[in-house]
Amino acid sequence: MQVTQQDIAVIVTNIFGFLIVLWVLRKFAWGPLMQFLEDRRRRIADEFATIDRDKSQAGRLRGEYEEKLKEIEAVKRARIQEGVSEAQQIAETIKAESRREADEIRDRARDSAQRELDKARIELRDEIVEMTIRSTEKIIQERLDDAKHRELIAKTIDGVGKA
Repeated sequence: MQVTQQDIAVIVTNIFGFLIVLWVLRKFAWGPLMQFLEDRRRRIADEFATIDRDKSQAGRLRGEYEEKLKEIEAVKRARIQEGVSEAQQIAETIKAESRREADEIRDRARDSAQRELDKARIELRDEIVEMTIRSTEKIIQERLDDAKHRELIAKTIDGVGKA
């Protein structure tokens, strides 16, 4: 096979056309295409950086929230403990007040019983005096012999025993 001048011209024209297309592609397509790819790479990198930053911020916020939850739990426990302590103090106060009232009631009942006992003693003494006076009047009105005296005294003592 022989290469002719016409074949060489076609090859040179094809090479020259290829170089022109390559130059046009580089000038108008390759540059913008590379710029587009570079912009896309930068956007993706920025998005990853933003995601990482948001992720670290979310982790930090989660730590803060967990810390706040722990603080809230501690405050809740403290308030519950305060409530329990206050309830115990109130219970102690109520018990002390109840004991004091019971002591007062017992003292009043003891005083009342003592007054009733004193009153009953006075009444009993008055009745004994009254019976003694009546017995004495009977003895004085009648001069009795010794047997009659003993009988009246026995009746008087029996009357006092019944009273």
